[in-house]
Amino acid sequence: MDEKLLTVPGIENFFFRRRDLPGFSRQYHWSPLGDAFLRFCIDETFNSARASALILNTIEDLEAPFLSQIRAKFQKVYTIGPLHSLAKNLRTVTKDDQTHNHNGLWEEDRSCLAWLESQPPKSVVYLRKHNGLDQESIVGVVARPGQQWVQVLVGPSAGVGLRGDEEYSDEGWDIPVERGCVVEWAPQEEVLGHRAVGAFVTHSGWNSTLESMAASVPMICWPNSADQPVISRVVGEVWRVGVDMKDVCDRSTVEETVRYVMGGGGGEMGRSTAEIADLVRKSVVEGGSSHSDFQALVKDLKSNCHL
Repeated sequence: MDEKLLTVPGIENFFFRRRDLPGFSRQYHWSPLGDAFLRFCIDETFNSARASALILNTIEDLEAPFLSQIRAKFQKVYTIGPLHSLAKNLRTVTKDDQTHNHNGLWEEDRSCLAWLESQPPKSVVYLRKHNGLDQESIVGVVARPGQQWVQVLVGPSAGVGLRGDEEYSDEGWDIPVERGCVVEWAPQEEVLGHRAVGAFVTHSGWNSTLESMAASVPMICWPNSADQPVISRVVGEVWRVGVDMKDVCDRSTVEETVRYVMGGGGGEMGRSTAEIADLVRKSVVEGGSSHSDFQALVKDLKSNCHL
């Protein structure tokens, strides 16, 4: 699984391993269902070539090596991301009074924002509960003495987690409830943008990754499936804005990774997160690559141009 990939266009200058391929690539010969899903993904990838244009939630300068490969196959590619940052900028330009835009399926619990107000700057770990992050791993995230944390269970009745009425005492670790805040669904963009948040334990979904980079918050990546293993590798090894904990399950490694990221990642991570956050900001303002591509897309749609 650690063998380097040498034949994928666009990643020749990056150290990608077999384990960094999309989750659906990890199939076994004795799994007919797995093979069927892999075949489905291959077929859909080939079918995408039938499109006359692509609209991508990304930034031109962020993914230039990959976009150059895509543009070799598509006549028009619009890079208009991050969508949440672009939307916020467009609302500002149009003097829209709307300050909060929630498109989620679950009701947000905003009590965590009030709790964050009482915490010191860069002191809180924001933790998204997801498949593959078991109870032992969660304890590893929050077990560091004095560590504050916000845990999101991702929807009502989402399974195990450190509930607000529990106190953990495990192998000498005492984790009092007052050090944490547990909600079923959080206003993630606002949480990541809060001064108290110092790191984000994420499954490396693309939207969460963009929101974290826009907020200049380093990531502790624990990918689960689909494109997440690819994204976590790029976050850790290419953009240097986090740490990839792919396939790591032992608690001691989790604790050490949290300590490293919350401690600034040796300085390089702080510089990288600040640089990419600035890249995001410049891309969505007037004259930026994402803003310009969005305007071009609107113009083409209005002119009934065949994309």
